[in-house]
Amino acid sequence: MGRLRAALAPTSVSLACVLSMALAGSAAASRTQTVYFEPGAQFENPRTRPQTVAQMRHLGVDALRLILIWDQVAPRPSSPRAPRFAAADPDSYNWGALPGELEEAQRLHWQVLLTVTGPVPRWASGNHRDHLTRPNDAAFRQFMTAVGRRFAPYVSLWAIWNEPNQLGWLQPQWNANGSPASPAIYRGLFLAGYSGLRAAGIGSPRVLMGETAPFGSSSVDVPREGTVHQMAPLTFLRGALCLNGAYRRVGRCGTLPAYGYAHHAYTNSRGPNYVPQSPEEVTIGTLGRLVRALSLAARAGAIRAGIGIYLTEFGINQRPNSLGVSPFEQAVQDAVSEHLAWENPHVDAFSQYELRDDAVPRHHPPGWIGFQTGLESARGAPMPLYYSFPLPLVVRAERNGYYIWGHIRPAHGATSAELLIERRRGGPYTLLAHVRTGSLGYFVLRSRVRGLFWKLRWIGPGGVRYEGFPMPAT
Repeated sequence: MGRLRAALAPTSVSLACVLSMALAGSAAASRTQTVYFEPGAQFENPRTRPQTVAQMRHLGVDALRLILIWDQVAPRPSSPRAPRFAAADPDSYNWGALPGELEEAQRLHWQVLLTVTGPVPRWASGNHRDHLTRPNDAAFRQFMTAVGRRFAPYVSLWAIWNEPNQLGWLQPQWNANGSPASPAIYRGLFLAGYSGLRAAGIGSPRVLMGETAPFGSSSVDVPREGTVHQMAPLTFLRGALCLNGAYRRVGRCGTLPAYGYAHHAYTNSRGPNYVPQSPEEVTIGTLGRLVRALSLAARAGAIRAGIGIYLTEFGINQRPNSLGVSPFEQAVQDAVSEHLAWENPHVDAFSQYELRDDAVPRHHPPGWIGFQTGLESARGAPMPLYYSFPLPLVVRAERNGYYIWGHIRPAHGATSAELLIERRRGGPYTLLAHVRTGSLGYFVLRSRVRGLFWKLRWIGPGGVRYEGFPMPAT
């Protein structure tokens, strides 16, 4: 908390020492990266939406990811028997708060990624007993036709299914003999959803496949373990694209018409550079695994060549989440993660999930896992990430000094900001450099000036003062 107060306090400015600078006009102008923001319940609720919009505009948000869950809008979702209704007609559904959210995004000229997913109505499941097992492709096609007819003017990008390699979103993951089950189920849903959007009059819908979670098993030992396990993302990817372990075509599957591949590249408390032991898992620090997999899949003709990677859900958890870190480390690791994505030329999007933390249960178990990835606590108090998110900064120690990367997120076009440095513990912050960003708000420089902490200061439109959170060298 003391460090947070220091980040907001007035600072002294002096002339900076000489440094070697390479600005983003050349380095960052060649890289584009949409940053999607998932606002959560505060945006969904019409009463809190105006305040949430004001917060997001201050933070520099200009793109949203929203989720549409089939059984939350369908008629009689708990019935095992399908009601008689016009399933492709948008008027047959109760869309809840989604139309208002999309209209607000359109008013603000914000891009929207809409992920359409299960759980599904019981009458649309394969066993008619639950909301996850083998959803019916034909029913999903009609639902997606209704979705497309209602929301096509508001949506820039579509995605089909959230974390289909997770038991909580799609079942079964594995067949009784231990072979993968969910990839083939997902492929049917993707093709049905894509066909449904085309039936809605969208000629070439931009649809992301995947939305995979980062962890899971690459195989199961049925006699010892059973089949109730998540599936590793690359195991799932190959199955959905009809590829074997060597990325060679199996069967007669055609090329899947995916516009891009969506992935949730979460890590654990070890940070962004954590490397999972299984080569089938993909975290923010191992994106090269996914890049290679997509390249091999394209070479096999399973997808078109050169599709981008969209990191459509991401965040760094804080404690008491069992995967969490301190609030200070959350701010540092989130900036490092965004920079890792920005550095990768195959990544087209990064994301933040969500604005506010989940409430922590009073008597949570020792291994409790919720989502503590927000910029605010569950009660709305700003965390360090709230101040670092609009001005993310990464300082990386190198052999001959420091590599420094930053982003002025709320800027619209090239701008200038002050880069400040604390050279000795408890000393004042002084001016290291006036940085000039490229047209997308990024800058890169190198400095030989030693320091303990660095932060950005920027004056936005209308004289709004932004003071970034102090970042150490990593």
